[in-house]
Formats: sequence, structure tokens, C-alpha cells
Amino acid sequence: NQGEELNYSQAEEYLNSFINYEKIPGISYAQPGYNLRHVEELLNRMGNPQLAARTIHIAGTKGKGSVAAMIAQVLSSSGYKTGLYTSPHFHTLRERISTDGNLISEVEFATAMAEIKPFIESMRKGTALSQLTYFEVLTSLAFAYFKKNQVDFQVLEVGLGGRLDATNLSSPIVCVITPISLDHTQILGNSLEEIAWEKAGIVKPGCWVVLSPQPEEVASVISNVCREKEAKMVQVGKDITWHKIGSDLYSQSLVIEGRRNNYQVSIPLLGDFQLENAASAVAALEVLDYEGFNISTTDIERGLALVKWPGRFHILQEHPTVLVDGAHNVAAMRGLVRNIEAYFAHKRIFLVFGTSCDKDIPGIVNEMVPLSRQVIVTRAAHSRSAPPSTLVAEFSKRGIDVEIRETVAEAISRALSLANRTDLICVTGSLFVVAEALDYFSGG
Repeated sequence: NQGEELNYSQAEEYLNSFINYEKIPGISYAQPGYNLRHVEELLNRMGNPQLAARTIHIAGTKGKGSVAAMIAQVLSSSGYKTGLYTSPHFHTLRERISTDGNLISEVEFATAMAEIKPFIESMRKGTALSQLTYFEVLTSLAFAYFKKNQVDFQVLEVGLGGRLDATNLSSPIVCVITPISLDHTQILGNSLEEIAWEKAGIVKPGCWVVLSPQPEEVASVISNVCREKEAKMVQVGKDITWHKIGSDLYSQSLVIEGRRNNYQVSIPLLGDFQLENAASAVAALEVLDYEGFNISTTDIERGLALVKWPGRFHILQEHPTVLVDGAHNVAAMRGLVRNIEAYFAHKRIFLVFGTSCDKDIPGIVNEMVPLSRQVIVTRAAHSRSAPPSTLVAEFSKRGIDVEIRETVAEAISRALSLANRTDLICVTGSLFVVAEALDYFSGG
């Protein structure tokens, strides 16, 4: 059943015809009655491509993208052909799907879409199963692409939650659950326990689970799920530990004491949270080694040194120093502030801030108050962006005068005109704001 040929813009247009919960503030994928039946049926008709490769599945509130990138890079360095599926993207949708560090090309994307479209269209004829979402279609395309490319491993980052995420139709050897904190509460539940339960929905009977350090109530929910499903758990911070050796503005080095070995690692990523992420990645890689895959200490050390994950505590230039970070919830902002204090103790700081309207804006602003009196608020060109006036109100309540600039580019250019060579400009609040900052500095 060969469908028509599509070019890239037609493929993208077709994808955009499906409902996209990423663009709708406060709408929950977990709407009453929402389930994975539709995407399950689609994958079934496609011959279940999600089961073709060995899978590493990663959920959590923060750090899941970094951990996914680290694991994928080490697997590639070990000689395994490795697919990586992450979200959201900065500049192009194609960033979400890559093999051994190469993004899916426009032609490959269009071809993959043309191949899965007939299955989707035949489902649309049966009205009961026609309700696919944008993320489900994209995830199905990624599975089909990885299968066609015969990847050895697919590293999958959960889009949202876990239990009802389209990536959850895979069958992982190892799941990683990175630190969980309150985010997307209107979707995932109002307590850490509820959120932990949603994320633990990725745990499959008998698989391995790597658990990053968690609040007590999260750890107990996930331990219970692991017991019920007879999943084997490795706890980062207990079974595998790490200590930092040093850092400069571009990388940090650490020793990871694993269950099988010690690793002397240098990662080109800054911030304490990345040390913990590296330990979680190594814990998962050790499980794969234990399961008979060939991943040496050298592969782990070499792979981690090559990892790329832009937009997270990422320095774009010096004099003045420009730092971008996608922190978009209270826990991430608290971590960002801590890291700024650790790396840039004596600098004067200018903040460029914009965020999405479905976030805990008062909570995020509270974390930022100690950092700076010089704040420029703005908004990304994204449908979910919070209006700058909302942000101004929150800062004003706390006695901070802020300036407004309508676009991220104008906000950055204003900050650059105010800052001296020795100052720090930090652009943060959402990955959409960071994407526009990356564009600004790469002349995009």
C-alpha cells in the first residue's frame, strides 16, 4: 500500500493537521478517557516498529533530555547504531529524531511520513480510532524511521508524564527516572506522589529501573511499582555515586563510582545537576553491559566527553558572559540560581526572562529575586508564552522594577547595551526563549 510522495513541507503540514497539546496551555493529555488505544492500533497496523530496536526509556521532570543524550552518545561511541528521540526542539522538528548524532534529513522525514500516512488514513476511515495526536504521529514516525535504519538501540525521552505517553508502547531493557518535582501540575496531578505514579507508568515487568536521587515520597511510590512489576532497581546516590573533581566555564570533571567500575569523566556541560545526570546515564549503561552488550569503560569516558546538549546552563560568549538555560519550573530555576552563585559569585547579573503561561510563575519569580535587580521580561514567539505584563506584575509585587521588550532579540540587545564586559547576562524561563537566544547569537 504505497502512498503518495510528499516533500518536507507537505509532511510537516500533514503532521500539523493533528491536535497538538504542546501548543495549548493547560490542556491535559490525560483528559478523561484519553488512552493509548489509537496509537497502539496504528503501530499494530504498521507492524509494531517500536519493538524492532532495543530500548532505553527515560522519564522525569528535569534532566531527562540530558541523560538521553549522554546514553545515546556513549552507545554510538561503543559502535552501536543508536537512534535518539527527544522533545521539544529549538529550531527544527528534525532535532527530535537523530541517529548517531545526525538529524533525520528533510527527505528522510518526508519519506517516513509518506510511508506511515496510508496507515493513518485507513484508521481515519474507522471513526472510533481516528483521534491521533501530533505527538503520537511523530512518535510513530520516529519508530518507523529507526526500524528502517536498523538501529541497534533507540533512546526515548518521554514527552510528558510516562504512563500515557506514546513512547510508552516500547519495550525497554532499562528505564531511567530522573529527578521528579512539581511541573505541569494541572496535567499530571497536584502531589509528588501522583506525578511519580504517572512517571512510573513506564516501568515494565522485569525490566531494569535506574532511579535518580528523589524526594522520599517519590522514591517510595516508584519502589512499590518496581516491586509489583518485579523490576530490578539501581539507585543513583546509593548503588552508584560520584564526586566532582573540577570545572571551568566549558566542562567539568568527576569520578563516578559505579557498581562494576570507576569512571573518570569529563563532560562538556556545566551545572551540578549534570553530574547527577552523568551518574544516572552511567548506571543505565552499566546495566546494558551487565546484560551482555559490549560497553567498555573507555567507551563511557569517551562518549560522555563528546555529549552535546545545548541550551542548558550553556555559555554562548564571554565579555560580557552570556548564559542561556531552559529552566521552566521552580525546581529547575532553584538549581539555575544555585549554579549561577557557584560559577559567577561576583558578577553583576542581567536577567532576560520569558516563560509559558501554564507555569507556576509566582514560584519561578520567587526563586529569581535574589539574583538580580536588573530584569528584562519578554516573550517567545510561541502560542503558550505568558504575556510580559503578567511577569511584570509578579516582579513588581516583590519590589523589582523590570523593563519590557516585545521580542527575545530586542531583550537581549537591550541587555547587551546595559552590560559591561565583566557582567553576566542570563537568558532563561523556557526552552522557546532559549531557542531564540541561540538564533540571535548564531546570526540565525
